[in-house]
Amino acid sequence: MEYAAQYYIGHHSNAPKAKAKKALQTVGRVHSMGTKDKRRTRNKQGQTQVSTATDVANGFLRTTFLPKLEAIKTVQPATEVEKIEADFYCSLCAVARHYSGFEPMDTRAFGYPYSIALSVWEVENHLKRNIRNWNSLRLVQDDKGKTFFISEEQYNTGATLFYIPVIPLYKMLKEPKTKKAARLLLSVFAYLYHVADISYYRQGDAYIYWQYEMIADWIEQDDEAELDSRKEELKVAQWCGEKMEQKIFNRKNLDVFAERIKAFIPTNDFEQECLNVAKGMFTLYTDYPATTVFQNAKYVQDDEEQEDEVIAMRKYISFIADAKGWLYETLAESVNNEFNECGTTEEPTVLKKFNGTAITDCSLEFENRLFPLIGDLCYLLNND
Repeated sequence: MEYAAQYYIGHHSNAPKAKAKKALQTVGRVHSMGTKDKRRTRNKQGQTQVSTATDVANGFLRTTFLPKLEAIKTVQPATEVEKIEADFYCSLCAVARHYSGFEPMDTRAFGYPYSIALSVWEVENHLKRNIRNWNSLRLVQDDKGKTFFISEEQYNTGATLFYIPVIPLYKMLKEPKTKKAARLLLSVFAYLYHVADISYYRQGDAYIYWQYEMIADWIEQDDEAELDSRKEELKVAQWCGEKMEQKIFNRKNLDVFAERIKAFIPTNDFEQECLNVAKGMFTLYTDYPATTVFQNAKYVQDDEEQEDEVIAMRKYISFIADAKGWLYETLAESVNNEFNECGTTEEPTVLKKFNGTAITDCSLEFENRLFPLIGDLCYLLNND
């Protein structure tokens, strides 16, 4: 079931100092970035059906048409063409071996360069249909003249804010009925904090820390009396965040992770869901004991100007105070206003070069398991 409220990047006016427009309500596991572009709705009735008066041959509808290659007037020496083709088919076979279940057709009879274009079309279609996380396939030539494929696999985060609220867990720890489940989730938080390396909003180098600081400055500069309650909300977020970080920082929560799972007996649906999330996180911790959520982060760092155009993963994956109330609405609008100015989102990415060298043994399996679990965790905390 998909609980995430899709909140895609759109166009918004700049956020006012202290009063924010109403942000999307917390109704899902995680919160998404921006607003979805408005599109013309589709006519549910469709077009009026029209039939011909007589039978016609329609076999061509089941025919697969080969791709059309745009004619390019180039002249290449025969020896160069032979080397390109040899490198190409060698790399193609390596792609087929790596992504098992794919048997490329022999296209050499079609002649160069159409033979290569046809093979590229075939392998791209196969990868698109059958390989999870596959994003693109490029045919490149290095400075030595060697031709080969580079495959890119990417985890699609769905323009979603993976913001894990801390205050709900603090409240659970104070409530006798939910204290046992809270201790279980405390081990989950410790794993995400220490091992997965998710930023904590009370740390000075965290992106969300400076967002809260900016909101605090807006409040201080505004003289409206109604801001007293907002100052109090911000104060609670800061105080509670520091108290909870002390608990999460204690690595004993990791040491007793397995024991807490074994001893926990759920008595209702909520506790059962807490146990499911804890088991999933512990299994991930066991399988990947030193892997961070940013291990496959692909960041454009060619120059400082490009960095400002990229939504870095550390900006949309973080612990926050809460996902409810005025403070979160202001935070969400501020974040989205900044993200609207960016053109690219950094996402977990794996590149594989099929150039005759050993292919990197890496995948996005960790991300495929972690992000849904974070979504489940956020849903539990936001709907307890």
